[in-house]
Amino acid sequence: EHPPLKQRPSFCIDKLSEDVEQVKKQHSAILAAPNPDEKTKQELEDLTADIKKTANKVRSKLKAIEQSIEQEEGLNRSSADLRIRKTQHSTLSRKFVEVMTEYNTTQSKYRDRCKDRIQRQLEITGRTTTNEELEDMLESGKLAIFTDDIKMDSQIDKQALNEIETRHTEIIKLENSIRELHDMFVDMAMLVESQGEMIDRIEYNVEHSVDFVERAVSDTKKAVKYQSQARKKKLMIIVCCTILGVVLASTIGGYLGF
Repeated sequence: EHPPLKQRPSFCIDKLSEDVEQVKKQHSAILAAPNPDEKTKQELEDLTADIKKTANKVRSKLKAIEQSIEQEEGLNRSSADLRIRKTQHSTLSRKFVEVMTEYNTTQSKYRDRCKDRIQRQLEITGRTTTNEELEDMLESGKLAIFTDDIKMDSQIDKQALNEIETRHTEIIKLENSIRELHDMFVDMAMLVESQGEMIDRIEYNVEHSVDFVERAVSDTKKAVKYQSQARKKKLMIIVCCTILGVVLASTIGGYLGF
């Protein structure tokens, strides 16, 4: 009995892919506004939570399928159904990792763009920082090192400080999200890598089998060709010998007066 459509890994992975595309749109909307509204930021947080929940669900289902396959293999069962399930599991695992890798890339790009905005706003306030200094600040969380001495004399400085704090908050959320999904990335990447090695071995064996068959066919054709040429030579020798025999017989017969 098949599970409901919304519970199937393939459906969940498709939903993940759609959510990742939606996250990209939310990132663009937040970056477009110096001080994005709370509704947009909350929508992004909800999407991030949904992705985490769905990803964990997919991971659990793929693990369950993997364990079921291993149990059947342990019983030395080999059937067409088992091979189909292994192929489906491999395909779903790869697709899942592709979607989650795209999500991770999306988050990393968003972090870089937030960092660029922070650097730009610091420059507006007269504070120039190197990329290394800014990265150290983000990793330590000590934003105050750069913002404490910003003078709030003008509206521009106030806006700049507000955006710096907004982007820094976004980066902290991003890093927490990436950290939460780290183990899943490692786990699924290792699974797909092991499947990749197995697939590479299969492809290698298939390619070599094809080469072997092609060589065998080529050798067979050569053998047939050589055999055919040998037959022709043999036939020509027989014909020549027959003609020579007839000529000799005629000559000897004429000489002896037959």
